[in-house]
Amino acid sequence: MQTFDFDTVIDRRGGDSVKWNRYAGQEVIPLWVADMDFAAPPAVLDALQRRVLKGVFGYGEESPSLADAVVEHLALAYQWSIEPQWLVWLPGLVTGLNVACRAVGRPGSGVFTGTPIYPPFLSAPQHAGRRVVSAPLAQSGGRWVWDFAATEAAIDADTRLFLLCHPHNPVGRAWSEEELLAIAAIARRRDLVVCSDEIHCGLILEPGRRHRPFAALDEDAARRSITLMAPSKTFNIPGLGCAFAVIPDAALRRDFRAAMQGIVPHVNVLGLAATEAAYRDSGHWHEALLVYLRGNRERVEGFVAAWPELHMAHVEATYLAWIDAREFCRRRGIVHAQRFFEAAGVGLSDGEDFGGERYRGFVRLNFGCSRITLDAALARMQAALVD
Repeated sequence: MQTFDFDTVIDRRGGDSVKWNRYAGQEVIPLWVADMDFAAPPAVLDALQRRVLKGVFGYGEESPSLADAVVEHLALAYQWSIEPQWLVWLPGLVTGLNVACRAVGRPGSGVFTGTPIYPPFLSAPQHAGRRVVSAPLAQSGGRWVWDFAATEAAIDADTRLFLLCHPHNPVGRAWSEEELLAIAAIARRRDLVVCSDEIHCGLILEPGRRHRPFAALDEDAARRSITLMAPSKTFNIPGLGCAFAVIPDAALRRDFRAAMQGIVPHVNVLGLAATEAAYRDSGHWHEALLVYLRGNRERVEGFVAAWPELHMAHVEATYLAWIDAREFCRRRGIVHAQRFFEAAGVGLSDGEDFGGERYRGFVRLNFGCSRITLDAALARMQAALVD
């Protein structure tokens, strides 16, 4: 049985880390951007070293063995059978969101998404000259759920694209098959393309539960789908810039490729090498990571449960906790929750970035870090709450 070390703290200060450089020279523990502090899997590191030793870094393209690795991974992990020609390689998932917005509809068309949501879902439509159309998710029984009546009401006649986050960032839901089928039914009735961001699909934290790709629901869902995936979150290689779209419909795939022309660069060769090694040779590391993240999730959920003025739903997927501090802020007269915790030495993401004033008082905490780091951050938050 292989063992993997997630406890050792890797010092990322003073280097090229966006996450840690935000607070350079400050006593702030950064738990904001979705970037884990763990080293990449050994198989990925080995593949990168072999590639570097070749010494030539010209323009790259995917190899047949890489395409095979992706096809085999999707079949094994999600029971999703795809064809290699459905793959469109991208230098990042956010690139894919922006291309999808350019490829579907026309200037002025609506792009629907549910809030709170990963901020590029709100900016990508605007970059493409589209309108953001949204409806808030609801809370029921302590879980975040879709308000399908509000969703249908928000989608107007000129809305052409549905941006789905699955699993969801920031609320941590892994949408059920019933919820996905309801979204598919709306898309069918309103003739929408569904662009499903499934970058966190390898981070299902519920033991025994399997991710269900939107496009795998049925033929109609596949025909109207653009699925965006990458190894970057699961295997902690976002800086290597390699993602892909899976687009079964030939015409939609043609439109997507056309929207890429002149603005989307080649995927870098190290990203291609790392992706193949991640999907083909890093399964045991992935299993160990999920065990470690479950332990971190328990720490965060236990911390929040001890404070009646804080609330959060159970995190089914991702390494992100969406914490509702609105009650605490109201009682203490605090205007800005993110700044309050930042002043206490913990850098979190600001809820307003995920959908505006409605989410003022929410913060997002990234627990993809060593236990030592997480415990230190929670201790600082505890001290601030007591003070």
